[in-house]
Formats: sequence, C-alpha cells, structure tokens
Amino acid sequence: MLNYEFPPVGGGAGKAHQSLLRQYADTQNLKIDVLTSAPKPGFFDEKFSANITVYKVGVHKKSLHHWRKTEVIEWLLKARSHYRRLVQNNDYAFAHAFFGFPTGWLCYRTANKLPYIISLRGSDVPGKHARLQLDYKILGPVFKLIWKNAAALVACSEGLKNRALSFLPSVSIDVIPNGVDLEQFYPAQTNQKTETLKLLTVGRLSVTKRVEILIDVAELLSRQGFKLHLTIVGGGDLENNLRKMVLQKELGNIVEITGRIESKKMPQLYRQNHIFISATIQEGMSNAMLEAMASGLPIVTTPCEGVKELIADNGIVVKQASKESIANAIKSIADNEKLHNKMCFEARKQAENFSWKYVADKYLNYYNGIVNSITKN
Repeated sequence: MLNYEFPPVGGGAGKAHQSLLRQYADTQNLKIDVLTSAPKPGFFDEKFSANITVYKVGVHKKSLHHWRKTEVIEWLLKARSHYRRLVQNNDYAFAHAFFGFPTGWLCYRTANKLPYIISLRGSDVPGKHARLQLDYKILGPVFKLIWKNAAALVACSEGLKNRALSFLPSVSIDVIPNGVDLEQFYPAQTNQKTETLKLLTVGRLSVTKRVEILIDVAELLSRQGFKLHLTIVGGGDLENNLRKMVLQKELGNIVEITGRIESKKMPQLYRQNHIFISATIQEGMSNAMLEAMASGLPIVTTPCEGVKELIADNGIVVKQASKESIANAIKSIADNEKLHNKMCFEARKQAENFSWKYVADKYLNYYNGIVNSITKN
C-alpha cells in the first residue's frame, strides 16, 4: 500500500487508511507493507501489527495538514527508490495506492512488474478545487496515463466516481465508501435541549471548505436572535485568515476556531454539539460527516460528493451555498425539537451502514477478485 498521507500527516485519507489497517491487523494469510511519509527527514519503519509494516519517507514538512508542491516533489523523489526496493525484494500480489497522484505515479512506473489498484480520494480527481486548477491542467495527461494502466480504480463515493468519469469516461470505476468507528463515535446518552445552539464543523481549513460562509451563517443567526456557539475544528493554510475574519466581525464570543484537535478528543467534542454544518464545495466522502452522524448529529451541508449516500432523513442538503440557505436549514431543525430528535436517531442509523468492518470486507473481497482476474490473465 502507498499513501503520501498517513497520521499525523494529512487529513481524512490518511485516517481512513489507518482505520482500514486496524481491521486487517493480525489477519492470517494477509501481509501488508505500507509506504508513506513522515514530517521530518529520514527513513523509518515501524510494526503496525504482526502482519503490517509501515515504512515512512521523511520530508521537510512545514505543516502537517498542508502539502507544498516542493514537499510533494521531495516525497516522490525520495520514495521512488524505497518503493522499487520493496517491489524487487517482495513477492507482492499487487500494489494499492491511495490517491492517483502522487502515489499512483510510483505504481505506474513499475506497472510492468506489479499490477496496481488506485483509491481515488477527492483532491486527486480534477474538479472545482480552486488551489489546484493549474495543477490539474498540467498533470491531467499524467493522471490519465496512471488511471488507464491501473488494474482497477475505486472511488469512495458515487459523486466522486461521476466526477472522475467526467474527466476520463473511458475507464471503469467501482465504489467502496469511507467508514467510521462506531464504537468510538456514538451519541450522547441524553439529548437535552440547551439554551445555546451548538454548531460544529470539522475539516482542513482550505478554500474548498468555504468556512467563511459558516462564519457568516453564525453572524446572521446571532443577529436574528439565536443564542449559538460555532466551533470550527481543523488546521490549514487559511486558519490565520479565518481568525482575522472572526476578530473583524467581532464574533469571538460565538465563534471558536480550535485549530487541530487530537483524535482521541474528537468523539466527546461531537457529543457536546447539536448540529454538524458544512459548506464544502467538493469531497470524496467526508470522514467528519460520518463521525458526526455516528455521534447522532443532524447534518446541514451544501451539495458535494458523498452526500447522496450519507444524507437522507438525517439532515438537509441546501440547494445554494449561501449563508441565508444554510441558516434557514439550521433554524428549521433547531426550532423543531421533534424533527431534531428524529434526525439524531436517523443519523446514527445511517452511520451504522458504514462501519470500517464493512468497508474492510468490501476491500478484501475486491482484492480477491483482482487477484483472480490477474491470475486468469
């Protein structure tokens, strides 16, 4: 397995990969080597379990949450030799790359020796990501080469599959969703209504998340007389700008930007809030949304990939990404205790369809199918 992001580096894709590995730990007849990154120079290896070894190629990381182009290039150049050595010294059935690029590029270079699967995660599929538009134009032909030569392509949502097919209609893409730890994330024992409406958003603070809209939502609701508190969890390149925005609007008493919070503290944080809100422009499938659902929180979100599978009777997908539409959706839930309680119940019920065991079993069956297909050919 290859993934240039792996905790503590990166975001949702790294955490998803780690969760998948936990399901495979100590599984008989399954051996996995993982090649990933580390936030400081060097080459490290550690045992994840008896059957899983993680090899980390260190780079000069400035931020754990944001990859500069120079860091991506540094990782590719350093990881190349380690990947080739692993391929030469082991009899792997195939390689599984998280992200078509940059990790998929390493697999493409050795495709004549080792078949590979790619899990498309979101930012590696050309779309509306403002910061990556030039990258998509420059690397588009490379993406297509990598995808066309893969033994299989897997998207983490139907929406991401459709986005990928609009970029390259000639390929076949399967869907295996993200998962959530249902034992770690669970609803609060009591769901008593409090005087303050507690809103929560979680994610990397980047342009695609459009967190500034959520700050405007908090301001609008406050002006309309709502007593509320918005907690913004996450780090990223826009964190300082968002903090300045809160100060300029004098919203420090109702909007809190926490920065990144340790994973072990997140379950309790979800349980302390009432509604999860998002204004993201694109996703693969949101890990944070799944965690919120498992914690019994209704979801208010803008249209993005993954919501088709995640949101039914447990939330509202607004038609327009405006502060007014998001605020109105929040009010419709907050003002109706019966509706809020129903959505809390449905959120947990829906999340139970996305356990990591389910996802791991889906991948394992998929692996066996790929191996059988390779053997026949």
